[in-house]
Amino acid sequence: MKKAILILALAATGTVFAQKKTTTSATVSFDATTKLDALPKAENKTVIASLDPKSGAVAFEAQIKGFQFGNPMMQEHFNGPKWLDSEKNPTSTFKGKITNLSDVHFDKDGSYAADIEGDLAMHGIVKPLAGKATIVVKGGAISATSDFTIKLADYSISNAGGKLADEPKITVSADFK
Repeated sequence: MKKAILILALAATGTVFAQKKTTTSATVSFDATTKLDALPKAENKTVIASLDPKSGAVAFEAQIKGFQFGNPMMQEHFNGPKWLDSEKNPTSTFKGKITNLSDVHFDKDGSYAADIEGDLAMHGIVKPLAGKATIVVKGGAISATSDFTIKLADYSISNAGGKLADEPKITVSADFK
């Protein structure tokens, strides 16, 4: 009897864990280059991400100090009080949902266009964000990629006198196993 209960408990636990996919190595990159400055590009490869194929819930959390620049001075400015102020606002998060979940077949290999809506929190400000993502299912593994822009002014971030694009391009990608 105890073995049967243990087997049922393990099976139920496996089912619960199989629902939500997570990774600690998602990537967020941004490109805020302008004609004045080609340096404001960075990448963070230690982003925490989760995806619940059953409910369509999607979430990302990036440590601001995790963004790496080619120029150390740019990194210092990025984390400083005039830009993202990573001491005061150490993370940026997105919490949302796939709104066309019935069009994404997580149980079937393929590439699917997903509509995403949620809230992006950055620099202490939360704003709604809607965008598109590509979800690829292959052999049970799921990968997701999304490209979008944000307005720096919406998050009270200076464009440094035109050295940063007013609407930088953000790319988020995650491989969920």
